[in-house]
Amino acid sequence: MNKNWNTLTQDIITCHRCPRLVAWREEIARTKRRAYQDWDYWGKPVPGFGDPDARLLILGLAPGAHGSNRTGRMFTGDSSGTTLYPALYRTGFANQPTAIHREDGLELHDAFITAVGRCVPPQNKPTAEELTNCRQFLEREIQLLTNLQVVLALGKIAFDSYLRLLRECGVEVPSLKFGHGVYQTFCAPWPALLASYHPSRQNTQTGRLTAEMFDAIFQRARQLLKE
Repeated sequence: MNKNWNTLTQDIITCHRCPRLVAWREEIARTKRRAYQDWDYWGKPVPGFGDPDARLLILGLAPGAHGSNRTGRMFTGDSSGTTLYPALYRTGFANQPTAIHREDGLELHDAFITAVGRCVPPQNKPTAEELTNCRQFLEREIQLLTNLQVVLALGKIAFDSYLRLLRECGVEVPSLKFGHGVYQTFCAPWPALLASYHPSRQNTQTGRLTAEMFDAIFQRARQLLKE
């Protein structure tokens, strides 16, 4: 990654703009979960991760309390990651199906993973102001991902946040309702938007999102990149 990426990463991990989130992420890192008492929790905002030449951007909600807030890498160490990374592996976007820690050898191919919120929020619910504070980081990532063609939004909040970013940048955006498989293009150079249910335990354990459905989304993304 070049100097601009390094600068962005430092700006993200040193951010203290949201006092509520700063206090919460550090409290979790201090108290820890019993199963992870031996871990040195990350406890900071989590930067994006992946291929800087990616054509696919995967956009999540925010770090998990004992997932990314512990490991320091998006979707790593929690139940959402155990659904996401096998799907990426099966569809050729990752070199392995597991994500345990930052030095586990995981590499992404033609994909970059980020989130609309960089700090773990209480009850997984960031406020509108907190999402606004984070939006600059997403915009800068998109600017640096010069080959980007498709944004895959995981969940309604990520979907709505990307549309809000486009509107703030002066892009004409039609009225869109979130739904699994929704797809919309925009004026160049802005990437198209593809939507999926979030791979949270709430969705996967209830059958709202199955492995077959998730694979189909990434196969659709792969097809869109070919087109």
